[in-house]
Amino acid sequence: MRSPRSLPRALPLVELGGLLLVALVCLVFQLRLPGRLVSEADYREVEGWLRAEARPGDAVLLFPWWTERARLYMPPELPVYGYLGSDKDDLSAHPRIWVLGQPELPRAGEADFRAAFLPGRTAVGAPRRAGNLELTLYENGRYRPRRFVASEAYAKAHVYLEAQDGTRTDCPFDGRVHRCPGPPHLYVAPEWHEIHFEPRRCLWMHAPGGTQRLVAEFAGVPAGTELRLEGGLISEFASNHDAQLSTAYYGVEDAATREPLLEIAQPPGLEGLQKAWRALPPGEPRTVKVWVRAQNPERRQVCLDVFALGDGAVVSREGT
Repeated sequence: MRSPRSLPRALPLVELGGLLLVALVCLVFQLRLPGRLVSEADYREVEGWLRAEARPGDAVLLFPWWTERARLYMPPELPVYGYLGSDKDDLSAHPRIWVLGQPELPRAGEADFRAAFLPGRTAVGAPRRAGNLELTLYENGRYRPRRFVASEAYAKAHVYLEAQDGTRTDCPFDGRVHRCPGPPHLYVAPEWHEIHFEPRRCLWMHAPGGTQRLVAEFAGVPAGTELRLEGGLISEFASNHDAQLSTAYYGVEDAATREPLLEIAQPPGLEGLQKAWRALPPGEPRTVKVWVRAQNPERRQVCLDVFALGDGAVVSREGT
């Protein structure tokens, strides 16, 4: 048995052995890495396939989500998705999805990706390879055609500040945004913002404060559809849960009857994209009021959108 006095002498040798092992692993990783990287010629080949075969409404999904360099080579008319959690998103605006994968990359997590992405999707043909890139086309069984999108119809909206007694103050449209009187952040317009890592083009609607609501009124929302509200607090503001912060409320109501159709309450500290949905019965198109409020508007930067979805099974349900 080794004496206790010999242990201190052995420690430097153990440390040296550990360092040599780490160095060896790093060397093997660096030697193998070039064989897993993608050349510009590979990207160009995939770009050519997509330019020739992509259809309007298609999208590209990156796998793994962090392979951002591929965006530089994608046709500009094709939306490209790649963010933490994008593999499990419905991407319901797109009937077909091209998955651009690099499965040989370290920690690519192909099994986890397939488990999240494949339900409801069907491959069209076999995967194609361009070097270390793999391109596969899928039919998206989660597709839901948009029959109304608030962020696309915003220019025709009637926007105003609404007091609790129903008094309104109009927010005139200047050709770009509906600008309200008062603080410069009180306006309605579609913008790109990040909601818990996900970039979204959504309607900027900052709560005015107190009991007052910021309202965007839309006419011609089709009946017999699924009405869906999606939104959230942008960037890092959702994670704040200081005592002085208040819950942000946003929702949709029928303009004629004042019937509440959808509502989301997002308290301080609740992160992520919030959703609510319900079926609209058949009938005449509706005018709806999309609104947002918060007692204390500090750090309550809401960005949202409202959709009327057609086809597929319409489920009468609300949730966040």
